[in-house]
Amino acid sequence: MLRRNSKRSPTTKISAARRAAFEILRRVEESGGYSSFLLAASAEELQANDRALTHELVMGVLRRQLWLDYLTAHYGNRKVTSLDAPVRIALRLGLYQLRFMSRIPASAAVNESVSLVRFAGLSSAAAFVNAVLRRATREADFDPLTEISDPVERLAVESSHPPWLIQRWIDNWGWSEAAAFACANNEVPPTAFRSSGTQDTVPDSLKGLITASSIAPGAWRSDGNNASIYELARQGRIYIQDEASQLVAHALQPGSEDLILDVCAAPGGKTTHLASLSGPSSMVVAGDLHQHRLRSMRSMSPAESLINIHLVTLDGTRRLPFREQIFDRVLVDAPCTGTGTLRRNPEIRWRLSPADIEDLAGKQLGILTNAASAVKPGGRLVYSTCSVEPEENEQVVAKFMNEAGDFRPAKLDVNPELLTSSNTARTWPHRHGADGFFIAAFQRA
Repeated sequence: MLRRNSKRSPTTKISAARRAAFEILRRVEESGGYSSFLLAASAEELQANDRALTHELVMGVLRRQLWLDYLTAHYGNRKVTSLDAPVRIALRLGLYQLRFMSRIPASAAVNESVSLVRFAGLSSAAAFVNAVLRRATREADFDPLTEISDPVERLAVESSHPPWLIQRWIDNWGWSEAAAFACANNEVPPTAFRSSGTQDTVPDSLKGLITASSIAPGAWRSDGNNASIYELARQGRIYIQDEASQLVAHALQPGSEDLILDVCAAPGGKTTHLASLSGPSSMVVAGDLHQHRLRSMRSMSPAESLINIHLVTLDGTRRLPFREQIFDRVLVDAPCTGTGTLRRNPEIRWRLSPADIEDLAGKQLGILTNAASAVKPGGRLVYSTCSVEPEENEQVVAKFMNEAGDFRPAKLDVNPELLTSSNTARTWPHRHGADGFFIAAFQRA
């Protein structure tokens, strides 16, 4: 391990964007933070150009982390795990700029990465970081894949995913599908949104810049980084939400006077969407285990001009605090591994283990079973996840149907391209440009 200085050493000037990216990446790696929340929290402190650069650096490094670490091991002639976290992160930032951001001068990428290490109080590592990045500028054509013979490891490094995750995707879908999905996880996703609250029109300022979704009714998308979209979202005029996520509320088919339950409601995107689709004469009961997440939803609802949402603290893994068979519509958007959202949440891939998938599948089945008890005769139940793993999706549905009694599969009114042979729906980043979602619907006899 490199020696950490007792206090930070003087540094040359570090740009606001690089310093913010460095600190966010440290919190992601050292404290288990989530890049999306940290980037959003830092946005108010940065100028527009710095916000854009910070976002690109953070997301780019997380998406390419394994590939960048293989570069570090080659140029530095040592194992990446032997380096302190701030040194690893500074090198990833420098190498990402050298390899993927041609508009940034190599001198800036090198010098500011060295300064970041000094800023972190590790001046003893400055010479090492400088040497690694200087060598990277001299050997700019080196490809770490040329030193890897195992095909699974090659794909893991090329797409920057843990090898065990690549192997399970190959086992589930075959090589070409797994490779296409893994590579798509490193692409920048489009910005998708819907009108906010009860509005059903798109602001005139966006016309000509966006296209209508082929996945979810009323959804729109932009493949560019359109600043006006984020400004309108900040004003509460639109709500940014992936197309596949928007499809979930439509799958529930909420009626204008329905009593609706959203069992795992936070952070609230699907809840507010259900409330806007069903109208003011309906009631949407939004449940979640954590009160602080419900409080954040409380601040969201007025911004969407919605008055038909009632918040309840509940634990979906236990018997629900409602009389049985009273809800017309029940949604279980279950907690999951999130492997369908790796474009937006790339750090997830480095935190998962095979045991997590098994543990979550058991929890998901329990929540779905408990939620089913609240559905009235003739009512509709929807189960969804943002995971692509069969254990969390088809296998949960199969086990539920074996024990469901008076429930039967219900038809999903979606684009036929999204339907599976089991009458469920799936979306994929590499096929549809949307997050990876799974949706199944049931009706009580």
